[in-house]
Amino acid sequence: MEKLQAALEKARHKRSTGTPPDAARPAAQPQAPTPPDDLHAMWQAVTPFEEVPEGLLRARRVVTRQASPSATPFDILRTKLLVQMRQNNWRRLAITSPMPAAGKSTVACNLALGLGRQRDMRSILMDLDLRTPSISDFFETVPPHEIRELLTGEVSLQEQALRFGDNLICSMAAVPESDPTRILLAEDTTDVLQDIEERYQPDLMIFDLPSVLVSDDTRAFLKNVDCALIVARTNSTRYSQLDICEREVAEQTNVLGTVLNAFPYGDKA
Repeated sequence: MEKLQAALEKARHKRSTGTPPDAARPAAQPQAPTPPDDLHAMWQAVTPFEEVPEGLLRARRVVTRQASPSATPFDILRTKLLVQMRQNNWRRLAITSPMPAAGKSTVACNLALGLGRQRDMRSILMDLDLRTPSISDFFETVPPHEIRELLTGEVSLQEQALRFGDNLICSMAAVPESDPTRILLAEDTTDVLQDIEERYQPDLMIFDLPSVLVSDDTRAFLKNVDCALIVARTNSTRYSQLDICEREVAEQTNVLGTVLNAFPYGDKA
């Protein structure tokens, strides 16, 4: 545990003194804004979720639908991310981890629903852990089309995604892909994301990506984001794994921070 905390401190120092990687996504060119009424209509045209029970979300540790003491740690994380991303004019955030079972998808869902409570913001959550998609399980909802069909241009975001409330769009996968790298690495995917960003003008896009050390999927996609959040799990993630993961991510984009998940707050030792 002490080694992991030392690693996190080292990572923070490196980020505070280092320079952004050359491979980070170029800043988006200013676009003519869509009239507010048209933009509102586009978001409303996305099919809403059927009612998602609060008990279902809490059973899956998604606690940010409403403000509460259990939501506070995620709300603090949300605010810190927003401040830093706005300072750098960043809009695309990847969430990943060194190895599976660190809780990255749980963090992604909690951040997304916490952002959904910000009435003046619009956010998009995309499940790009295509070998083992899980966000549809959090909501117990099957999307109308697979996210693969969206990324390859077969269907539009309006046809594929679902809307949670008025200002959060979720693009989910339900069926695992056998060769997702070919999708994540494709220029078609880059073009589709650019089109979505220009048309829907989200304040923030969150991409739930695979764990870095299990495949090349995340490496294939990081060129499309502005920054990344790394999720480590207490008593599970090793220092060597975290170190390798951070170096791999930093080669392609900005490391925004590291979240230490499942920390035992009541442990005074």
